[in-house]
Amino acid sequence: MPACDEECPVPPGFDRLQRGGPYMAALGPLYCRRAGTAIAIGMRIEARHVNMRGIAHGGMLASLADSALGLGLALFCDGRHSFVTASLSTDFLDAARPGDWVEAHIDVQRIGNRMAFASCLLDAGGRRILRASGVFAVMPPLAPEQLAAGY
Repeated sequence: MPACDEECPVPPGFDRLQRGGPYMAALGPLYCRRAGTAIAIGMRIEARHVNMRGIAHGGMLASLADSALGLGLALFCDGRHSFVTASLSTDFLDAARPGDWVEAHIDVQRIGNRMAFASCLLDAGGRRILRASGVFAVMPPLAPEQLAAGY
């Protein structure tokens, strides 16, 4: 695996996200790219993310998809709401390996008064590796002190 600090730069247009709470901070760092309503969350797969076969652990990819969906929903509505996962469905399509840049492309279907619906595709190097869809409870927006703490 290359030393990704310098040899594996973050792709252009992605900015470091300071959200996601302590769990995602330990898993990440996460990056975001927005173009209008198109939202992508990305991260680099590191050696600490792999299973015994040397590929990204499925639970780690599911966590990334779940977090990307929740973050994508919050970004889509400009923080007017926060979201808690009610249901998540994942399908693993291919493997990611150390050094791979993985992007979650979020598609927000609907944000209602009580529930929100979104899906995402995770891609690595042009390969689709995971498909996920989720249902989320719509919650009040995060408080300014929560946002300052990276939630």
